[in-house]
Amino acid sequence: MKLSTQILLAFLLILLLSVADSYTNYRLSLKVDLNSKFLSKSEEIIRNSNKTHRAVLEMQSAVRGYLLTSDTTFLQAYYSGLKKVPVFFQQQRILIAESSIQRSILDSIAVLHNGWISYTSELIKARKDNPGLYEQLLENKLRKHVGKNINDSITAKFKRFDKLEYKTRRRHSEMLLHSLQKTRTYSLIFLSLTIFAGICSTAYIVIMINNRINSMVRLADNISKGRFTIVQDSRNDELSHLASSLNIMSGKLQKNIEELENKNAELNKFAYVVSHDLKAPLRGIYNVISWIEEDLSEEVSPALRNYLNIIPKRTQRMEALINGLLEYARITRKTAPELVDTAALVSEITQSIVPREFTLKINDLPEIFTERLKLEQVLSNLISNAVKYSQPDSGYIEISCLETADFYEFSVKDQGIGIDPEYHGKIFEIFQTLREKNEMESTGIGLAIVKKIIDEQGENISVQSKPGEGTAFIFTWRNHKKT
Repeated sequence: MKLSTQILLAFLLILLLSVADSYTNYRLSLKVDLNSKFLSKSEEIIRNSNKTHRAVLEMQSAVRGYLLTSDTTFLQAYYSGLKKVPVFFQQQRILIAESSIQRSILDSIAVLHNGWISYTSELIKARKDNPGLYEQLLENKLRKHVGKNINDSITAKFKRFDKLEYKTRRRHSEMLLHSLQKTRTYSLIFLSLTIFAGICSTAYIVIMINNRINSMVRLADNISKGRFTIVQDSRNDELSHLASSLNIMSGKLQKNIEELENKNAELNKFAYVVSHDLKAPLRGIYNVISWIEEDLSEEVSPALRNYLNIIPKRTQRMEALINGLLEYARITRKTAPELVDTAALVSEITQSIVPREFTLKINDLPEIFTERLKLEQVLSNLISNAVKYSQPDSGYIEISCLETADFYEFSVKDQGIGIDPEYHGKIFEIFQTLREKNEMESTGIGLAIVKKIIDEQGENISVQSKPGEGTAFIFTWRNHKKT
């Protein structure tokens, strides 16, 4: 499965959990809204019931007051109730349209109230217009508690109505609380699942990618160190193509390195064979000159003797060039790093190279874990170069080292003839020399060897010099223990 597909699936899983959470919350919110609306409506029903009951009671009190005092001012509340109570009943019927039980109770209240109105209307009229009829009605109905019984029935039914409404209200309140609790519970569950799925999928993808990238980094590091391994990757995704490319590169580099090593071995053999074949004629020429000087010394003219003196110098220079080429070919050979006391190393080199007449200054030099032979070749050639281009009677050589965060910076300074800036780049080329070609010791290979070693080590070398002001060679060298 491709890496992009795995990431997409993880994203879809989290998205599905979010959608499920949203849908569940939506469904529960509908229930919450429904119960909230019912409770709001129930509150209005209770309020309207209390208002209606209070209006009925006010009408009853008004009638009693009038019947006791014959004061018509009491009837104002009665006549007002005749207008208001039917409106209240109608409003209540609209509010309880879905409850058949409450509707039947409200209808029975309305019937009782209308009966009471008929009863009281007859009493009020008789009280006003016919005292004899009033006495009769008083005797037959009022004293028999007909009106009281009606009023008690109305009150009882209002209580039953309110009790039923409060019971339904409590049930919906419990349903509302239950819905809110479920909403919080489901939200917490889905949130936890979403976070868990997100963390797990992210951790899985990150760890998988990190492990595979680390394996590829290790492969690249092995390649850089000359170990041409491969990385095992059986997945079929984008990183698998990268791993396959690295494996192919590792294989090709290994093949190329092996071919290069074979070529180098052949070149070394060729160099030794050629050097042997070249040195043989040189030794023959040198022997012939020696025989001529021994056997025909009396017959050789001064001019011919001068020429004969030049030939050995040229043959010796040729032999020095051959030896330099062999040394140049050998510098690519690897040696095991070791702890090198550079102060002791420089002391050994200077004792064999620097004349006693020279002023030699060696500053504090460090101990370095490195390839001794290559560092020795660099220092030997630079010190030898300083000796060659200094005046024998006033020679001065200073060797010092500065330590930085990542490497050491060595410098070899002299007060010799100096080098014109236009030749600073050429002096590191093979066979380039500032001396005459017939001088044996100047082959033009020493600084080329230094440059090749420095480049092979991945270091830098620079020269600071002007004619007549001496020369300073500055090069960097890495401590293997720091890498």
